[in-house]
Amino acid sequence: MRYLTAGESHGKQLTTILEGIPSKLPITKDDINESLLRRQQGYGRGKRMQIETDLVEIMGGIRHGYTLGSPISLVIRNDDFKHWTDIMGEDPIPEDTKLRRVVTRPRPGHADLNGALKYGHRDIRNILERSSARETAARVAAGAVAKKLLKELGIEVAGYVKEIGGIVAEDQEGMSMKERQEISRKSPVMVLDPSAEKEMMEKIDHAKSEGDTLGGVCEVYVEGVPAGVGSYVHYDRKLDSRIAGSVVGINAFKGVEFGIGFDAAKIYGSENHDEIAWNEELGYHRTSNRLGGFEGGMSTGMPLVVRGVMKPIPTLMKKPLQSVDIDTKEEITATIERSDPCAVPAASVVMEHVVAFEVAKAITEQFPHDQFPQLKEALDKYREEIRWF
Repeated sequence: MRYLTAGESHGKQLTTILEGIPSKLPITKDDINESLLRRQQGYGRGKRMQIETDLVEIMGGIRHGYTLGSPISLVIRNDDFKHWTDIMGEDPIPEDTKLRRVVTRPRPGHADLNGALKYGHRDIRNILERSSARETAARVAAGAVAKKLLKELGIEVAGYVKEIGGIVAEDQEGMSMKERQEISRKSPVMVLDPSAEKEMMEKIDHAKSEGDTLGGVCEVYVEGVPAGVGSYVHYDRKLDSRIAGSVVGINAFKGVEFGIGFDAAKIYGSENHDEIAWNEELGYHRTSNRLGGFEGGMSTGMPLVVRGVMKPIPTLMKKPLQSVDIDTKEEITATIERSDPCAVPAASVVMEHVVAFEVAKAITEQFPHDQFPQLKEALDKYREEIRWF
């Protein structure tokens, strides 16, 4: 499985080409639109989400409610393009025209300056339009197809917020998967802990009034993955390594951890690892889940617990950061594009979908998957085999 995305923030559309999904997987555009809608929600989103209504158009690879086994083409139109047709159009325009809206003030914390240096663009809009987090809608679309595949295999995924601006939600270890999904989707900040919800919203309001931004921590919880998915034999086949790369690949994400994560540095080995047990009902299982469902680059059969750290968005509406104009070399304040005071809730949805894609990818690599019924039969057989191994 793999996918490519194309498109700019204010361009005509975002396009996703998804390859490697088995044939005969039941799916409709509603399965994808549900995920796209969730990405647009969350307390702290900016005005762009009031403009766009993200709905997918399936352009190929799905017929009459089932995948064909061929590449899947998905399109998300940018409604705001009608206001940017001259600025973002593909046809040549005179170099001196005001329609170009040339950007020469790079924003610290964004891809602006580094991208301009790498690709030789004197107009930074050529960088910021593609590096925008708007592109994550295309990744969510790909992840929604992967989530549907996992669900049909008995694997469920939930993403939610753990922390915003230093306000930390309490762990909910005994909460069921259904509760995690339902409670997070009803919460304005997509958090499982009601006591933290109000504090987070108040802090977002304060940041907005100050023209500032907030970051936080997102968590993804995956249930139903059998032991042994992934591999220890090469670094690039380790499931946790792949997930870590995909999470840090989300815009503004700066770190990732599994299970107790960095707290492992503070405790003894006897307090860190997950002891092994066996009984007829569960087969092999662990008496704890401190390692977040991973050992040696493979799943242990316990729930996968992944957390990602998102920095505050660096576009500050009232406190623009200092920069340098790339044409004049004068010290200036950075260009201000539309920004969210806090995008952590929406980012938890993006993280949920990139994690789902990596899990689905690892499963399709490990089992026959030209046709979905073959994949399901092979995975069910494997589950029974390892239970009595």
